[in-house]
Amino acid sequence: MKSKVMLVDDHPLFLEGLSYLLKTYGIEVVGKARDGEEALLKAHILKPDVILMDIRMPKCNGIEAVKKINSELEEIKIIILTASEDDEDLFNAIKYGASGYLLKNTDGHKLVEYLEDLENGEMPLSPGLAARLMTELRNNKNGDNSSSKNNVKPKKEEITEHQLKVLTLIAKGATYKEAG
Repeated sequence: MKSKVMLVDDHPLFLEGLSYLLKTYGIEVVGKARDGEEALLKAHILKPDVILMDIRMPKCNGIEAVKKINSELEEIKIIILTASEDDEDLFNAIKYGASGYLLKNTDGHKLVEYLEDLENGEMPLSPGLAARLMTELRNNKNGDNSSSKNNVKPKKEEITEHQLKVLTLIAKGATYKEAG
């Protein structure tokens, strides 16, 4: 993987461990931040290709940071890396422009695969989340916004037919490689 990665999490031990893990796979970690405000400042300076960011952080949480970074630096891809399996967090992260949503229980090798998939234009999602996202997309396509508490228009383009096909296959249990 040739992308430059920045890590954002308010837990120092997690940041250090994740940084070490990525470096062992040859991934360049260009910086770390402890909250969304610091992430925005460092993103302007460091210009990472990818940001791995938690949601629950002090000062400025991950969802707010995604909105701010995407409005100022939309070329940066942001993957939420969190313990939160909350549907509202997932839907809002995607609505505001996150390029993926992974859970912290992902193993290291799989995380690296997800980062490689991102370089190839895929949307990394932890298993099980794709099905929930598909349900939300279908409900919104049919005009039913009841499953989403915040009816917010996405900043980025609508999902493509290919992305919808890939999400459908993943929701049915296919791997990212098989669905791609």
